[in-house]
Amino acid sequence: MVNYRDIIRLKSLDYSNVSVASSSGSSRNTVAEVWKLAQDINLGWPIPDTLTDKDIGLILYPDRGVNEGRKLPDFEYIYNELAKPGVTLTLLWSEYCAKCEAEQAIPYQHTQFNEKYHAYAASKKATLRIKRKPGELMEVDWVGDTLTVFDEAAGGSIKAYIFVACLPCSLYSYAEAFPDMKSNHWIDAHVHAYSFFGGVTRILVPDNLKTGVIKNTRTELVLNRSYHEMAEHYGTAIIPARPVKPRDKSNAEGTVGVLETWILAALRNRKFFSFEELNRAIREKLQEFNEKSFQKKKGSRLAAFEEEEKNFLLPLPASSYETAIWSKATIQPDYLINIGDCKYSVPYEFIGKGVEIRSTEKSIEVFFHGNRIASHVRVAYSPNPIYTPEHMPENHRKYLAYNAESFQEWAENVGASTLLVVKNFLFMHKVEQQGYKPCASLMKLADRYSMERLEKACEKALSYTPSPSLKNISTILKNGQDKVAATASPADRCTSPGITRGAAYFKGGDR
Repeated sequence: MVNYRDIIRLKSLDYSNVSVASSSGSSRNTVAEVWKLAQDINLGWPIPDTLTDKDIGLILYPDRGVNEGRKLPDFEYIYNELAKPGVTLTLLWSEYCAKCEAEQAIPYQHTQFNEKYHAYAASKKATLRIKRKPGELMEVDWVGDTLTVFDEAAGGSIKAYIFVACLPCSLYSYAEAFPDMKSNHWIDAHVHAYSFFGGVTRILVPDNLKTGVIKNTRTELVLNRSYHEMAEHYGTAIIPARPVKPRDKSNAEGTVGVLETWILAALRNRKFFSFEELNRAIREKLQEFNEKSFQKKKGSRLAAFEEEEKNFLLPLPASSYETAIWSKATIQPDYLINIGDCKYSVPYEFIGKGVEIRSTEKSIEVFFHGNRIASHVRVAYSPNPIYTPEHMPENHRKYLAYNAESFQEWAENVGASTLLVVKNFLFMHKVEQQGYKPCASLMKLADRYSMERLEKACEKALSYTPSPSLKNISTILKNGQDKVAATASPADRCTSPGITRGAAYFKGGDR
């Protein structure tokens, strides 16, 4: 599918159709057509995140019909078929016409067919020498050989991989050592290179390593998400070299070869005990390399950069890109995600859903269908899960809020008798938390019977015993004893002697 968002973003930054086509994996005609249609309806960058490529396609082509242009031959197929015995261009043209007729497409005539194929065949054998524009390209690669860093603590050695970046116009170069070639170090290397150059080129040309480029074919380009995000942050376009085509980034390849001698070979007999120490040595050698005079022309790489290229670089953004690692996860019943040694909460409504996680050194963000549903400040270590109250169900939220102060505050709002009962529950045990359960059950009784009835039930229970149990209060409420009016004590009711039959009765008189 056409990447409409990237085409509109890059064209809004004034990149050429060729550059945008290479970066987005579309043809130049498609780029030109999409950009013209977007201008016609005033659709510019930034585009709201809610609009997907499919939505933009429907906006640009509401009544899209069948393409009535001529069908371009598959020149790669023709090139390979001609290598077979007895196959001629005339035969392949007739097969091409039959295929177009079956697809109801318009074919090229024999003369145009031959001309276009011969131009394609010539391009397969030719190497075009391109004069690079200042500030246009930055080519990057890893050096094949490695250096060694000795780890005294572990008692072993670590391989050091050298990253190289080169500006083809001036050949000004940058190099740095890393402990591996993983995605985070790959992106860090680019960030450091842009900082070293003091600006950003309009196009970035990497190799097809998996940490940067997931897929690169004639029809499709799929970039690593973090790598693409870094390019958007700096406003540059990633146009990878074609697979097995080192001449697409010949300057980086040549610089790699020279730096292998200038830096790696020069440092081969030195011992380094940290990457900081190794990179200091690399910077010293790199400075000598950039200041060294050219052999066949005047000046040096540094002089050419300062005079011809530095002023043409795009300005650096206000803040450096913070390396982000993307991962996927399915939310478990505890609505937690694992990042490193810590667990972070997400809204419980997404239990069982697949989400995307963006992790940086300072933050954790969780996305569902492109929308952010949770974010946390990243911590180095936490023995307990990090919960956000809004992510929790109501009953879980209440449970986490349980403490002596909250229970007493609630009881005080109910009444004095309830407060006495709650204090009794909290402080009758050796450990305060043992009283949380009866206090929580008391709150449920208030929800069931009302706070007024609970207060009366507590008052009645306290009239029987100074330490009533939860069962006592529950029984009073269940039987409705809290609704019975209090009666006077026996002592208050007795106003006459206990014997009321008279003396004559006990003397044996008539009965």
